[in-house]
Amino acid sequence: MRVVGICFFALAVYVTFDAIKTLANREPPEGSTFGIVILALSVIVMPILASKKKKVARALTSGALEAEATQTSLCAYLSVIGLAGVGLNAALGWWWADPVAALVMVPIIAREGLAGIRAKESSRDECC
Repeated sequence: MRVVGICFFALAVYVTFDAIKTLANREPPEGSTFGIVILALSVIVMPILASKKKKVARALTSGALEAEATQTSLCAYLSVIGLAGVGLNAALGWWWADPVAALVMVPIIAREGLAGIRAKESSRDECC
């Protein structure tokens, strides 16, 4: 969990740097129909998947699976933010919407990193 947390922090730093650089240089992102489709599918599928995972986690009384369900919900929120940025760029030509959406994601990513770093080691009973 700690390694994953550190990776999340590294991702937050990278996203921050890249988004600020993009905004400062006024670099319009390349459009990606494939990216829009994947994000739109994630917005639809992730909440359903999270709900199913929570139901199974409660039935199994699995804290690990419940945490995974929470992560899946988080992915849905990030997908909505990403879709907004990419969609505004594609639909309205707002080149800055994509890097701004990335900056909106940074606190969420960093918070998950902190949670991973602070996480206790999972017990054997929980995982097996």
